Amino acid sequence: MNRVLLATAGGDCPGLNAVIRAVVKRASKERDWEVLGSVQAFNGILWEPSEVKVLDEHTVSGIHFKGGTILETTNKGGPFAWPVKNTDGTWSTVDRSDEMVRKLQYMGIDAVINIGGDGSQRISQALAEKGLNVIGVPKTIDNDLAVTDSTFGYQTAVQIATESVDKLVTTAASHNRIFVLEVMGRDTGWIALNSSVAGGAEICLIPEIPYDIDKVMERIYSRFRKDRGFVIIVIAEGAKRKHGEQSKEDTGEVGYANVKYSGAAARLVDELKEAGCPYDIRSTVLGHLQRGGVPLAYDRILATQFGVKAFEMVLEGKFGEMVAYQHPNITSVPLEDVITQHKYVEEDSDLVKNAKGVGISFGN
Repeated sequence: MNRVLLATAGGDCPGLNAVIRAVVKRASKERDWEVLGSVQAFNGILWEPSEVKVLDEHTVSGIHFKGGTILETTNKGGPFAWPVKNTDGTWSTVDRSDEMVRKLQYMGIDAVINIGGDGSQRISQALAEKGLNVIGVPKTIDNDLAVTDSTFGYQTAVQIATESVDKLVTTAASHNRIFVLEVMGRDTGWIALNSSVAGGAEICLIPEIPYDIDKVMERIYSRFRKDRGFVIIVIAEGAKRKHGEQSKEDTGEVGYANVKYSGAAARLVDELKEAGCPYDIRSTVLGHLQRGGVPLAYDRILATQFGVKAFEMVLEGKFGEMVAYQHPNITSVPLEDVITQHKYVEEDSDLVKNAKGVGISFGN
């Protein structure tokens, strides 16, 4: 009996369960394959005792429309930076990757499918370099992986952000207010840009285009007549003012390597007030609402395609690669290409030009 192990790593994302289901359903067509799932990324392998689930058609029945992941996930620690508490109460990390590879070999794991974003695929590549048969599946609501046209979960996140813009329009118009909506997007502004166009925001501020507060104020003033009017501003969490800094901080959480981005909306409100904005301003942070809930049909379909492709890559022995959508094909790309590129919003792209064409200001 051959065995493939699934792991979901990093932040949760609408569509993860659809990938898991697709792998299991496709594997069930092969008589000599068993699918296992590691709980909380690779923690399930590294824990003592291990926590691994057998995944069969009964286990995955009806999970494709559910948010989150039945395997749970984590963005802390990992095989290359496992947190350990020292005798003096401080924390440090140790590399347990060789140990994990040996455990997987002992368990009879023939291949690993790692479902995750940029950081998770860096782990995939590092494990591949140690000789592990690894295949990556791209997962990020930020849509910032350059080697794939889209990632599952992204369209759902855009829909949630757009619905939020729609709701803010009604209250902003009723109160003659400025509303600042902060959405996710640490390094890229795909969610902010698309939800701004879809929701009809007046101003869109993204990491790729640092904004001038005076330009932002010009657009605001153009929307008011005798103190009556309203403005919707969508700002990505990683957006920043020209010559300014992003709003981020080290969380201090053990095993959490990422920097936490937060406060972009609050910072912008302060900047507007300092610039003399005379109108009433409110801010809303969408936060993790973008990550949860039922995935759209588009994301379920893409996730299913990714899952089927990932298992077929196992059968073909195409290890050290990641599934990718390059229209109109579901294909694969080397993991090395995945971790060396980012997909940024280009200022001269058609969508940015279209957004400017309908009056959206980027503050530049």
